[in-house]
Amino acid sequence: MRKAIVRVALVTAALLLVPLVAMQLTEEVSWDPGDFVVAGALMSGAGLAYELLAQKANGAAHRAAVGVAIGAVLVLVWANLAV
Repeated sequence: MRKAIVRVALVTAALLLVPLVAMQLTEEVSWDPGDFVVAGALMSGAGLAYELLAQKANGAAHRAAVGVAIGAVLVLVWANLAV
């Protein structure tokens, strides 16, 4: 489980670098520290939930279903927070 936590943290950090770099290159992206905290919490929570539930899944089809379900929840929450 420790490897999973490290993997989720690294992927989350890598994804958060995208808006950070975009903020340096353009004025159209303007995140404040709270945005980074919320995005990091959402992505970390989704990643950890996937790791936990995928361990209990039997087979690739179930893992894929878990990924689609968690991804859908992540996108819905993200879209609602963006409005």
